[in-house]
Amino acid sequence: MRTIYLDSAARKRSIGGAITSLITPFRDDAIDSNALMDHVSWQIASGIDGLAVCGLAGEGPVLSDHERQTVIAICVETAAAKVPVIAATGSNCTAKTIAATRQARNAGASAALITVPYYSKPTQRGILAHFESIADAIDLPLIIDNRPAHAGIDLAPVTIERLGEIGSVIGICDGGGDIGRLGAWTELLPRRVGLYTSNDAVALAFAMTGGAGCFSDAANVAPQMSAALQHQAAAGNLAASLSLQQRLLPLWRALAAESIPATVKQAMQLDGRPVSTAVRLPLVSVEPETETAIRDALTLLHGLEHKPCTVVPDLQGRSMRI
Repeated sequence: MRTIYLDSAARKRSIGGAITSLITPFRDDAIDSNALMDHVSWQIASGIDGLAVCGLAGEGPVLSDHERQTVIAICVETAAAKVPVIAATGSNCTAKTIAATRQARNAGASAALITVPYYSKPTQRGILAHFESIADAIDLPLIIDNRPAHAGIDLAPVTIERLGEIGSVIGICDGGGDIGRLGAWTELLPRRVGLYTSNDAVALAFAMTGGAGCFSDAANVAPQMSAALQHQAAAGNLAASLSLQQRLLPLWRALAAESIPATVKQAMQLDGRPVSTAVRLPLVSVEPETETAIRDALTLLHGLEHKPCTVVPDLQGRSMRI
C-alpha cells in the first residue's frame, strides 16, 4: 500500500489506509453537532486514518453552504490534526465547486475530494478543464472522485494521464469494483498520485495490489476492523486481512441493500451508537427487511447476540461507548 503525503514535513498528515466516508448526524432536521463530535472522536480512537466529510455518505448534496462549512469546521476542530480531514466539495458546476473548495480550505480541510461532474455529461476535455480551473483557483490538495454509476460518465485513460499532470492532484478515487484499473492507471500516473477505492468490497484486493487506501462507508460502523484490514494488508499479513474481510463481508452486503447513508445510520443505531437514523429527502429510512438484514449482519460481525459496550474517554475526556 502506497501512502500519499500532503507535504514532506508533515507525515502525520498523510492520506492513506482506512478513511471513513463520514455520515452527517441530524436531529430535528438540523446538524447534530454533539453526535458529530462524538462520532469523529470515536473514529479516531478506533484507529481510523482519515475522515472524508460531506460526501455521499455525509449527504453533501442536501447540505447548505453554511451547513457544509459547519460540518467541516467541527470535524477539523475535533480531529485536532490527528488525522487528515478531506472535504467533498464537488458539483456539476465549476464555479460552485471552486467556491465550495475555497470554503473548505478556509475551514481547515487537509484536502478536497471532488467528483467528476455529474448529470451534464461533459466531454473528457470538459472534465479536464473543470479540474484544471479548480487547481488554478485554489491552493489545496485535490483527490478526484470517479464514480461512473453516479456521474453517468467515466474517466478515459488519456484523461487520467492528463489529470496526473496537475500539481495539486494527489489522488484519484475509483468507485467501481474493477481491480484491473489499479494496474492500468498506475502506469499512467506519477508516484505522487495515489489511487483509492470507495468500494469496501474490494478494499483488501486494492490494498494488496498497491492501492493507497479505501474511502469506507462501513468504517462508520466498524472502524477498528476497517482500519485493521488496511493496516494488516499494508504489513503483508494476508491471512489476518482475509479473516477480517470475511467478518466484514455480511455487513458490506447489508449496507449495500439500500441507499447509503440510510443503511449506515440504521446500522450505527442498532449497534448502540448515539446517532439518529434520520436522513434528508430524497433519501428515506430503510425498509423493515433491510433493518433485519443489517441486524443479522451485526450479529455475525460481533459473534454474539448483543455487543457489550466498553466505556472509554473520547478526545475531550468524555465517556463514550465502543
